[in-house]
Amino acid sequence: MSNTMKILGFAGSLRKESFNKFLLNAAAELAPSGMYIDKFDIIDIPLFNEDVEAQGIPGPVKIFREKVQSSDGLLIVTPEYNYSIPGVLKNAIDWASRAPNSPLSGKPLAIMGATMGMGGTMKAQMHLRQVCVNTNLIPMNKPEILISAAHEKFDTNGKLTDEAIREQITKMLISYKSWVERFK
Repeated sequence: MSNTMKILGFAGSLRKESFNKFLLNAAAELAPSGMYIDKFDIIDIPLFNEDVEAQGIPGPVKIFREKVQSSDGLLIVTPEYNYSIPGVLKNAIDWASRAPNSPLSGKPLAIMGATMGMGGTMKAQMHLRQVCVNTNLIPMNKPEILISAAHEKFDTNGKLTDEAIREQITKMLISYKSWVERFK
């Protein structure tokens, strides 16, 4: 896999049956040739606390940082909670950004999201882009994947069944592959 572009993908949701985890699975399935999406679950990352940090970096945080560092880019799949990104997603980003040489800095980023509402995570994605300013993540702005009415787009096994969206994801990942290559 030495010539394969390695993308670290994670969803900003802890729920087992999360539409955003299902969307991450679809992205991994649809990744273009030469791209591998390594899926990571942020469920074990503890709440950020400087007292904990002072005692030593927790194991799940070390693993997360190492995976961020060794990746060529990131794919964040976020739900939208109260017009913003979920606290657990912000928490994971906060932990990664605390490293003396943050592994987030300069990483190309792709963002996707799914929600049962009509906005398709538009506000959460905009907020995530705002967080990118301070972390120095480099988000690809277009094409966007903003899935509304997610409960109608996946089957009972979590497979993305909407062919138009599958095609959009495929095109987005091809564009993202070119985006990441610009920063290698």
